[in-house]
Amino acid sequence: MPAKMTPQEVHDFLDRKPGWIILSTMGRDGYPHSVPLGYFRLGDDLYLGCRAGTQKVKNIERNPQVSLVLETGSTMRDIKGVMIQGRARVYTDAENLLRLRREAERLRGVPESERSQEAAMGSAYIKVEPRRVISWDYGREG
Repeated sequence: MPAKMTPQEVHDFLDRKPGWIILSTMGRDGYPHSVPLGYFRLGDDLYLGCRAGTQKVKNIERNPQVSLVLETGSTMRDIKGVMIQGRARVYTDAENLLRLRREAERLRGVPESERSQEAAMGSAYIKVEPRRVISWDYGREG
């Protein structure tokens, strides 16, 4: 059995951004809708950027329960990942768009003087508040 990561190890893994995180929402037809997105973490919450009005946004507005998956590795010894189940909220208002865009820029190391001064209208940020976190690290015994 693989080891489970500690909460701090999960945060460290997410902060390394080893790839795109997969967001799964439930479509109106009952089928999962899964897409890769860029993300960043603030505290325990994850934020994903996208365009407003997309299928994932419509799905979240109808049903806020979502799942996120991020996994790395190519052999059994180095496979590591996390699945987060939680509730999502979509932000499309100018104030939150600008605040979150500036947070994303800060986390990418953009100097304060070069950070955005206006919201990118037509975009959206999805906030995911974790309710359940499942992790695995096949490089360690659990």
